[in-house]
Amino acid sequence: MLAVSRALMSRPKLLMMDEPSSGLAPIMVTMLGNMVRDINLTGISVLLVEQNAEMALNVAHFGYVLERGRIALQGPTPDLLKDENVKAAYLGLLE
Repeated sequence: MLAVSRALMSRPKLLMMDEPSSGLAPIMVTMLGNMVRDINLTGISVLLVEQNAEMALNVAHFGYVLERGRIALQGPTPDLLKDENVKAAYLGLLE
């Protein structure tokens, strides 16, 4: 939280975050997702690199799914959340 606060002090147009949820308790991950969403609502673009696909896709407007360093899928996050491959491989949802 301190690192994010320090970054926001310079009033950036773009905030880049690399694995901000790493090592956080689930409740803190939820709080972080809300914070990222709130930051974006102030007009700051956020580039979020995150392995927690569920949190990232629920916060972002547009997403890229990487597999072995290459873009496997991309698109608006509502579309990615509906994609059966994304559900099975990254969200643990099997239907």
